[in-house]
Amino acid sequence: MSDRLPLGNRFRGFMPVVIDVECGGFNPNTDALLEIAAVLIELQPDGRLAPGENWRFHIQPFPGAKLEAASLAVTGIDPFHPLRPAIAEKEALTTLFKEVRRAMKDNDCTRAILVGHNAYFDLNFLNAAIARTQIKRNPFHPFSSFDTATLGGVVYGQTVLGKVLQAAGIGWDSSEAHSAAYDAQRTAELFCEVCNRFGARMSG
Repeated sequence: MSDRLPLGNRFRGFMPVVIDVECGGFNPNTDALLEIAAVLIELQPDGRLAPGENWRFHIQPFPGAKLEAASLAVTGIDPFHPLRPAIAEKEALTTLFKEVRRAMKDNDCTRAILVGHNAYFDLNFLNAAIARTQIKRNPFHPFSSFDTATLGGVVYGQTVLGKVLQAAGIGWDSSEAHSAAYDAQRTAELFCEVCNRFGARMSG
């Protein structure tokens, strides 16, 4: 890690953090947040971006949260399985945000910015969880994001994650899809591939 370069000059002070969530439905205010995964983006000595540190948390449904059967069927998550190592939303976000703030300091960044595939969905669930848990030190920009669905449409003519990854030459296993950790890692690889494709480099 000693040869890693800071990102502070690359995205005008923003530090991209790939986030993927798995949920009990589509309404961020009423439906449970069940998994969240995060992947840092690192700047290599040659100026290329690459996925870095990553975290994954299984999350307990908040009191009164809705769980739609159709959503659980897609994700394959059993929220109440006795062997599921789930923790409370506030504990998960507090731990994650501490790591993100540390990385921001290491990278000379002033704010984290969410990178997601259909980022609006992930950002809404993140913001709703922050509001529920009343966490004050949120490192993420509240409304700005980088959306790899948009980038995929522009660069590859595809918007579905699996199809964009295939077009980009990145491996995709549909049987692993809808795991927050897997989707976040592949989204991070895609984001880096698009940025590197256009030869973006840190200034200064």
